[in-house]
Amino acid sequence: MRAVILAAGLLALADPAMAQPRPFNCVGAEQLEDDVIAVPFARNSTSLGPAGRSAIETAAAQARAEPERNICVLGHADRRAGAETSTQIAARRARAVSLALAQNGVERDRVRAEARVGAYSGRVSEPGARAVTIVILPAR
Repeated sequence: MRAVILAAGLLALADPAMAQPRPFNCVGAEQLEDDVIAVPFARNSTSLGPAGRSAIETAAAQARAEPERNICVLGHADRRAGAETSTQIAARRARAVSLALAQNGVERDRVRAEARVGAYSGRVSEPGARAVTIVILPAR
């Protein structure tokens, strides 16, 4: 019986869905200027439009061509809707983009999705123009 439990535990560890993600973080990613792709969303929306899908396809193509590089997906929202709602919108946007990257062939363990709210809007003067930022991190 003990051997069966041990074998079941080892099989659970071998399951790819249970694998540990690649060890990296997105601290400072918003400071990078190279390989940054803006994904627009309509104000207060968490649904991707045609322009957003096009940006994701561009990012996914680059990510597939350079599989050693990890990706940070930073969701943004302004605070006009309130801090809690803005954080939720930013998180949902980041998740939508990370899922779309996976659907475009980017391995899930290479992607970190995070919500960022407040004043950050990158190098774009209109906050809604860069609702999600995809940052393809430098190879280490």
